[in-house]
Amino acid sequence: MDNKTITLIGAGLAGPLMATYLAQRGFTVDIYERRDDMRSVNLSAGRSINLALSVRGIHALKEVGLYVKIQPITIPMKGRMIHDMDGKTHLQPYGQRDDEVIYSVSRAQLNKDLMTLAEGTGKVRIHFNHELSTVDLQNNMLSFSHKNTGEIVQKDFTCVIGCDGSASVLRDEIVNKTKARYTKKPLGHGYKELLIPPSDDGQFQLDSHALHIWPRGEYMLIALPNMDGSFTCTLFLPMSGKISFDSMDTGSKISELFQSQFSDAIDLMPTLAQDFRNNPTGELASVYCDPWHFQEKAALIGDSAHAVVPFFGQGMNASFQDCTVMNKLMGDYAGDWGDIFSNYSKLHVNNGHAIADMAIENYIEMRDHVNDPNYIKRRKLELDLEKRFPGQFIPRYSMVSFHQFPYSDVYKRGEKQFRIIDEILRVDPSGENIDRSLVNKLLKS
Repeated sequence: MDNKTITLIGAGLAGPLMATYLAQRGFTVDIYERRDDMRSVNLSAGRSINLALSVRGIHALKEVGLYVKIQPITIPMKGRMIHDMDGKTHLQPYGQRDDEVIYSVSRAQLNKDLMTLAEGTGKVRIHFNHELSTVDLQNNMLSFSHKNTGEIVQKDFTCVIGCDGSASVLRDEIVNKTKARYTKKPLGHGYKELLIPPSDDGQFQLDSHALHIWPRGEYMLIALPNMDGSFTCTLFLPMSGKISFDSMDTGSKISELFQSQFSDAIDLMPTLAQDFRNNPTGELASVYCDPWHFQEKAALIGDSAHAVVPFFGQGMNASFQDCTVMNKLMGDYAGDWGDIFSNYSKLHVNNGHAIADMAIENYIEMRDHVNDPNYIKRRKLELDLEKRFPGQFIPRYSMVSFHQFPYSDVYKRGEKQFRIIDEILRVDPSGENIDRSLVNKLLKS
């Protein structure tokens, strides 16, 4: 196989995007995907129907020329709409400005458009129903099992990039070959997709410009709007315990949980029992791996490198940013895959670890803290500081969602800013009076 042909594993969101970047640089790309072509089959319900798109993902889509097509099917969400136990709601804005929003987008439509874009370059071929079974990095050989025929197909490669998700076969081989540091940390919580359909006249039944959250301590329900007037709901519960997916084993228990905890949502969900019974339960885990490459032969992007829990809305955005970083390095080290891959790991692994950590912290914030008076006070203070010290103080959520600072820098800067807030509240526990000279001194230090 010649040096201008690159092999990708996985045609999910990151794979076709990476393929398009490669094609735009003159490479020929073969993508091997274990599933059918989603453009020609009916999709099963229950898996990440819509996603949150923010600035990092938008930047990548603009670079490959797809954003102008995707933008009309996105729905801006300006903040978290908190649903209290008594049915009252209040909005917690994501940012200060009108343009500081995140966008709900159909996962399936985005994936389809990315595949069509990649194939439209004339340099990308997608081989469906090919499941990677083994990898031989020593002899540059991949073995696939064809889903329909059972045939074992062997393919040689010069350079392979794994976009094959959190259960990546390529990552496992890189770990075995390099003794890379690898950890998969289960959250102990799982998720199930549910549905709030549109009203009888086709309208949204909730505010369509917000991400809705029912925070309930150890568990929560969220809802994101869809273009057809429906909301995709996701229920997050522990996998085991008194209130858990294991314990929700009868229709009456499911109904009782929703009546007691999500009473303002249950009347909007006529297919709740059916959806709960039929849709799969997904488990949540974070993947930490270092490095993300093997010599000049193989690299990992997306969930195969750094699967994260979905509570910062950054899984897709982080995966797209991997492609952006790789593309820049292809420009910096033209044709030298050893330098491209080694610098990719050197520059970017810490960012993957940082967003994984922040996503877990944001889960605790979303389910436990959003209604806590101390959290609300700190959040108000964050926004006040951003307004008074523009460019110097930027809330961590804003740095992640509305800027493109490296995630590892966001984490470190965020920790320092939390300490600044601690010091302000030590001087004035109300948080109402900000000592400008104190803040200037803290920012400089």
